[in-house]
Amino acid sequence: MIVVRAGLLLLALCSFALQAQTIKEDYAFAVIGEPKYAFNFSHYDYVNPAAPKGGAITLSALGTFDNFNRFALRGNAAERTEALYDALFTTSDDEPGSYYPLIADRVRYADDFSWAEITINPRARFHDGSPITAEDVAFTFHKFMTEGVPQFRLVYKGTQIKAIAPLTVRIELAKPGKEDMLSLFTLPVMPEKFWRNHKLSDPLSTPPLASGPYKITSWRMGQYVVYSRVKDYWAADLPVNRGRWNFDSIRYDYYLDDNVAFEAFKAGAFDFRTETSAKNWATRYIGKNFTNGYIVKEEEKNDSAQDTRWLTFNIQRPVFSDRKVREAIGLAFDFEWMNKALFYGAYSRANSYFQNTEYAARGYPDADELVLLGPMKKDLPPEVFTSIYEPPKSNGNGFDRDNLLKADKLLTEAGWVLKDKQRVNAKTGEPLQFELLLPSTGNNQWVLPFQHNLQRLGVTMNIRQVDLSQITNRMRSRDYDMIPRLWRAMAWPSGSDLQISWASSYINSTYNGPGVSSPVIDNLIEQMIHWQGNKQKLLPLGRALDRVLTWNFYQIPMWFMASDRMAYWDKFSHPVVRPLYSLGFDNWWYDVNKAAKLPEARR
Repeated sequence: MIVVRAGLLLLALCSFALQAQTIKEDYAFAVIGEPKYAFNFSHYDYVNPAAPKGGAITLSALGTFDNFNRFALRGNAAERTEALYDALFTTSDDEPGSYYPLIADRVRYADDFSWAEITINPRARFHDGSPITAEDVAFTFHKFMTEGVPQFRLVYKGTQIKAIAPLTVRIELAKPGKEDMLSLFTLPVMPEKFWRNHKLSDPLSTPPLASGPYKITSWRMGQYVVYSRVKDYWAADLPVNRGRWNFDSIRYDYYLDDNVAFEAFKAGAFDFRTETSAKNWATRYIGKNFTNGYIVKEEEKNDSAQDTRWLTFNIQRPVFSDRKVREAIGLAFDFEWMNKALFYGAYSRANSYFQNTEYAARGYPDADELVLLGPMKKDLPPEVFTSIYEPPKSNGNGFDRDNLLKADKLLTEAGWVLKDKQRVNAKTGEPLQFELLLPSTGNNQWVLPFQHNLQRLGVTMNIRQVDLSQITNRMRSRDYDMIPRLWRAMAWPSGSDLQISWASSYINSTYNGPGVSSPVIDNLIEQMIHWQGNKQKLLPLGRALDRVLTWNFYQIPMWFMASDRMAYWDKFSHPVVRPLYSLGFDNWWYDVNKAAKLPEARR
């Protein structure tokens, strides 16, 4: 009788679990809200579905490359190698966080995203004509878990992916989560037949078997790489690809110096260039090729979430472990003078990690934010609750006495005093000095004025410029005091991305540039991960995190440019509608009528 009752109880529990978990089936997904495009859409709104195929385009890249494996843990991968493989799903460029099927055909899943079963499009193929199968998907995940970066293993610890049919793969997350599931939907699917004999962590000296719209057909290591359009690409007519990938070939030529690259562009050595230097844009885009209309200049306002530039403190270094020291160093960065004297007023000062979004902390904390931050008050700077964060401002005349006096006071309070015009530790006599590590290919006009202001405080900033390979290696080993970093725009607080960038468990991640380990930040990010998809919950969480990050001065805000600047030889056309979240370059095409008007050597 006891056995019978136990059996009935077990059946009842199983029945309850099945009732509690709703099973759904969908074609597309959105992190927040609903996908823009309906089930039967034919193409994205920002493409020309009738765009002609053909022609070639040459682009530039800075530095060098020594392998074709974007996921290798050493070396520099060639440009565009991240796009060699298709994924189960792909994103659109005119909405944040929506996913549409590519290799996938349909998905059956639990409403809490604890598991999903994805059916693969039976037409999906690698470049050698072999089918893409569920085994390839499962193999790829196992490869990343055993040979990929440590961050991936931390996020997906306990997750299982297995092939349950030749064209059906099942994902079971260790912990239910919509964002983690959708991130796996965009994992590149790699052919087991090739990668079983190669380590994902090792560089590749020859191109791998791939599946995307282009494949590598020619190269000279460190000098150039050529991608050719796959003429029989199986997914060319899918809605997510129609009107895209129009060039027959895309070539990247490598230059060690950006000034050399710029002169090469004006001479016609390559076809398209985006410009990040305000001075270049204002003064150097001149000459007969511009006057004759052979080269087009375009500048478009961009109101979407913006990439921002920062100077990152390595707070694991003793010299930068003190928040007051970090704040003082930031006061010596005179943005207003730099923007006027060096950048023609082209930049705006970065002041948020969610720049140009509603998640940026703009006013005083509201009631919802105080509920989040109040219990952690003792671990937070008091300004989080009492002040609105704004980077220090100067009058722009180059003699920023007020901010330097504030910096002097902070340094003195932190135990760094002036002695013989040098800032030294009051107890040990050790001088306050650090190294700024810079890429040798960058535009670094701002460095010397910053260095000069620090000298006025008695602080020594040594400058070291190294090539991109050394930058990468030193970032991986956290062998730097300060380094410039680009903070990628976030249209919403992506819990998984923020976790890798700021969480204590990712202290060794190159994305966690400052080396932050904070229970407060961990708590906020954990809540973001839990509430992914719930905008009402994410708004106060995003703003609260923004306050915590900015008021801890982990990085010095530099600038951003709320417009896109590009120049190109006038032999291309592009759709009238431009996607909100990208340049839309992959939707351009070669225009034979325009090219015919150029000098023959430039067509």
